[in-house]
Amino acid sequence: MANPTATFETTLGSFTVEIYKDSMPITSNNFIKLAKAGFYNGLHFHRVIKNFMIQFGCPYSKDPNSSRAGTGGPPTGNIQDEFLPDAKFSNEPGTLSMANTGRPNSGGSQFFINTVDNSYLDWWDTRTPSKHPVFGKVIEGMDIVNTIGTTPTGGGDRPLKPIQVISITVSE
Repeated sequence: MANPTATFETTLGSFTVEIYKDSMPITSNNFIKLAKAGFYNGLHFHRVIKNFMIQFGCPYSKDPNSSRAGTGGPPTGNIQDEFLPDAKFSNEPGTLSMANTGRPNSGGSQFFINTVDNSYLDWWDTRTPSKHPVFGKVIEGMDIVNTIGTTPTGGGDRPLKPIQVISITVSE
C-alpha cells in the first residue's frame, strides 16, 4: 500500500508531501491525526530562515503576530522520538522533520521543511546534539516551499507578510 499524501493549501499556493507512514508510524500518525482534525488549518508559518528551513505547526501562530508563536504544541501532548535504524531519512531539501525543544520526546505538532541539506540535524549525526527525525518529503510544489523560504522576515525570523496554511488535506 502506498504512503498517504498531504496537500497544503497556503496563501502562496499549494504543495503536496508524501508522509512516511510505513517507516515512521508514530510521527506520521500524529501528523495525520492533527491534520484530519483541522488542527493545522488557519495557522501561519512562524519561523522562516533563508537557506535553512520553514517552520510550522504552533497553535499560537493562528495570530501571526503572537509573541507566543513557536512555543506551543498539540492538545494531545508530545510524542515519543522515532529514531529507527531502518528509517534513516536525511534532512535533505524538501523533507519534513519533527521540531523539538532539544529534550527527548519533546516533539508534538511543530515541524519544519528543510530548504537546503541540513544533514547535521539527522538523529544519527554526531556533529551536533540536535536530533530531528524526517517523516515525509515534498513531492509536488517545491517552488511554493522555496517561495516561502525566501520571504522577507523580521524579528524572530517571522515573515513580514504572514503566510497562512488554509487547510491540509490528507489522502490515504
